[in-house]
Amino acid sequence: MSENEKAKAKGEQIKGKSKETAGRVVGNERMTAEGRAEKAKGDARDAKEKGKDAFKH
Repeated sequence: MSENEKAKAKGEQIKGKSKETAGRVVGNERMTAEGRAEKAKGDARDAKEKGKDAFKH
């Protein structure tokens, strides 16, 4: 997995989880949903990179 893409994926996952948690704490459903979406985007990027690695080896 390229280190740059791996870092982006982890960053999106962390940012999304933080935003989701903050949204739950303050009771903001929109923020919670945005956080879930960002986390899912990071998860998808991570899965894509792992798939690439599987075909390289």
